[in-house]
Amino acid sequence: MRAFHQHGSPPFPVLICDDAPQFKKLTEHLGLCWIHEGRHYKKLKPLLLLHRQYIELVLGQLWDYYHELLAYKQAPSPVESERLSAKFDTLFSQKTGYSTLDDRLALTLSKKKALLLVLQFPQIPLHNNPAELGAREQTRRRDISLQNKNDKGTQAKDTMMTVTATARKLEVNLFDYIYDKLSKTFKLPSLASMIQQKSQYHFDSS
Repeated sequence: MRAFHQHGSPPFPVLICDDAPQFKKLTEHLGLCWIHEGRHYKKLKPLLLLHRQYIELVLGQLWDYYHELLAYKQAPSPVESERLSAKFDTLFSQKTGYSTLDDRLALTLSKKKALLLVLQFPQIPLHNNPAELGAREQTRRRDISLQNKNDKGTQAKDTMMTVTATARKLEVNLFDYIYDKLSKTFKLPSLASMIQQKSQYHFDSS
């Protein structure tokens, strides 16, 4: 949020996340994670067999539609975008007669703009599982090592884990990168500049 206040505009154009309120106004375009959206349906535990069958049917339709969005990312077109937009309306405005499920469908329908941001930016992912896995790695480290003795230890651990994870995602050799910085050779660009370059490439080529 600090970057937003300093520059008067969001620090990055697109953010893919769950529907937590703290992400609102943090970015110009907020996309929602389809994996999170699907979990809402899996959490429904009706007593009646008929209602469970309705949920299975809707989940099947949801994931079939998800795979159509994946196909769109490979070959986007205005015609296909319009078709997928109309199909979204049809799918999530349906009435099953199971009120809890129908309410859930209506909530998904209300998130259309965020869930279909991929129609505008085909290069973005449909879920944010990689980010969640990164956070989970931090949790596993904490479970193994408990807590650090002081703030400097915490900062050192967080910095090293961040550099390691970022280098892995950018396919940068971690040893070479750390040696480059510690030896002050500076033959390799910073991770921050590599992130910016990749991000700029994705959006300029869309």
